[in-house]
Order: sequence, then structure tokens, then C-alpha cells
Amino acid sequence: MIGLIDYGMGNLHSVAKALEKVGGKVELVKQADDIAKYERVVLPGVGAFRDCMHTLKETGMADAIKATIDKGTPFLGICLGMQVLMTRSYEFGVHAGLNLIEGEVKAFPEDHVERGFKIPHMGWNDMVLPDGQTHQVLDGIKGEQVYYVHSYYCAPRNSAHLLGACSYGDFPFASVIGRDNILGMQFHPEKSQHAGLSLLEGFINWKP
Repeated sequence: MIGLIDYGMGNLHSVAKALEKVGGKVELVKQADDIAKYERVVLPGVGAFRDCMHTLKETGMADAIKATIDKGTPFLGICLGMQVLMTRSYEFGVHAGLNLIEGEVKAFPEDHVERGFKIPHMGWNDMVLPDGQTHQVLDGIKGEQVYYVHSYYCAPRNSAHLLGACSYGDFPFASVIGRDNILGMQFHPEKSQHAGLSLLEGFINWKP
């Protein structure tokens, strides 16, 4: 059973439907104490980093997420759900994250906008594995594009935590991050058609 965390800021319906389409059994999780009972956990997210972290802390979900990850439960963060895995974010101030993967969430460079690149980065783009790297969940979609909607990007401190990359114009950023039983996807697999469904199926079958 997959626990889909409902903290009031995720596109839960589309994520749940996508997981179910590839064979997942999904339940919405609204109480922190319930997170521990699931075999896999997904944290979706759309909105502001600060608001998300405030809600996760106030509800006790932040500690519950850390506890379930510590015991080895496969965990997937999507979009904002990936960003809150980091140490801190510079979105409208400086805000602490879950610090499950060391690194920072930053804005795209100012000159990117000046050179005509629109923010947010929105639409179809690549997800490329670093040279020589493989991953059980990611290997099945080589060469396919996925769907992004984001204004900030993750910069993991440890290059080993960079599992997939993308470039917006000439600026590279982390498309997928992870370690051990944690995965974070900056793009929206639930909006990424065949590639996204393949990734979600891979997550369902993933044995870290």
C-alpha cells in the first residue's frame, strides 16, 4: 500500500490516479501517525516552500517522514515534495527544509530571464542520467522527455545525490535527486505521460 501524504498543497488526485494506473494501491495520509504503516510513501507538492514546511512541522508530518525514511521505507518527493528534502531554500527568504539530502533550493540566475528564458521553467524537457550512472527506477525512460513546472531548482551538495539532470537553456540543474531509499523528482511524473507512468511503476517495484 502506498501512502500519499495530504497536507493541503499537492495535486493529489492526478498523482493518485497515475499510481493506480500502474498498479499501485493508494491511500491519502492526513495524520502524521499513519505514515509509518505504509510500504511506500509519496510526498507531492505545489506551492511555496515556506508554507509547505510550516504545515509539515505543525502537523508532525516532518518528523514522521524522517522516521519512516530512517526505517528504510521507499520514499518519493515530487516537485515541491522534492525541494523540501533539501537543507534549505532561498525562496522568498531563507527557510529550513527536512535536510534529508544536503543542499539548497535556489532561483534560476537573473540573467536567464534577461536573456529571454521564461520563469517558471514550464513544459517538456529532458531527464538525463549522469555518465556511467544507473538507477533501478530511472533506467527505463532513457531518451524520453518529462514535464516540468518550477521556478526554483535543487543543488545537492554531494554529486552522488544527483541522479538525473536537465538543462534549461544553457543552465543545468538537478532533475532527480536521491540516496538510499529516497527519490526526488523535480518534474511531474503524473503529467509526463508514458515516461512518467514508467517512472511511477519503477518506484512501485523499487527495492532500495
